[in-house]
Amino acid sequence: IWTGEFGRPHDNNKRGGVYSLGRGHNSRAMTMLLAGGGVKPGVVGATDELGASAVECVHPIRDLHVTLLHMLGLDDNKLTYYHGGRFKQLSQFGGEAIADLIA
Repeated sequence: IWTGEFGRPHDNNKRGGVYSLGRGHNSRAMTMLLAGGGVKPGVVGATDELGASAVECVHPIRDLHVTLLHMLGLDDNKLTYYHGGRFKQLSQFGGEAIADLIA
């Protein structure tokens, strides 16, 4: 898995009076590279013509978590961890495997 925490914007960002292209954070579109056993080859999803927002096959990060757990043979509904005095699920707000990623 190769990814960053955010995508990068297509427009100018001004910081301290200096413009720099694509140095801000863009939470509406990002790039990930997945490879290895169980990963289907190809491109999944697309952005608008500026690369500013995802427009095809848009998924929340919890769907990626569920997909990766599925590829590892783990049931996300049974996998829990202890935090803040209670057991929690990584995908506690739901989530479904992204079929387009699974070989």
